[in-house]
Amino acid sequence: MTTEFTPFAALLGGSLIGVATVALMAVHGRIAGITGIVGGLLAAPTSADWAWRAAFVAGMIASPLALALMTGQMPAISVPVHPVLLAVGGFLVGIGASLGTGCTSGHGVCGISRLSARSIVATLTFMATGLVTVFVVRHVFGG
Repeated sequence: MTTEFTPFAALLGGSLIGVATVALMAVHGRIAGITGIVGGLLAAPTSADWAWRAAFVAGMIASPLALALMTGQMPAISVPVHPVLLAVGGFLVGIGASLGTGCTSGHGVCGISRLSARSIVATLTFMATGLVTVFVVRHVFGG
């Protein structure tokens, strides 16, 4: 599978993620880890921080729609695996996020920028696991 090189879109998207991360820390003193945000949203729907969590998730859902309004088309998404494998992968990522006490966004974006040794190790582990998984799926199983 080939991917298209889009430096402007990558720069814009990365910048928006950075701004959202800094804004969440500045306004609420919270880390922008998606697993923790969604987990807190589902676990305590009556808590005081439910509104910002709901707004954060709504923003993630609305982002592709906003892009479609600006460009006239929805982002192209291709998931070349069976839905069962996608569900199993999501389940395994959830277990990993739980065991690692954080997800890729929390550790990779927020933790590394704060020079957290735990987040650096966690992110290196995510990356190494992803690298091995892609190699095995593409070259051992031929997928």
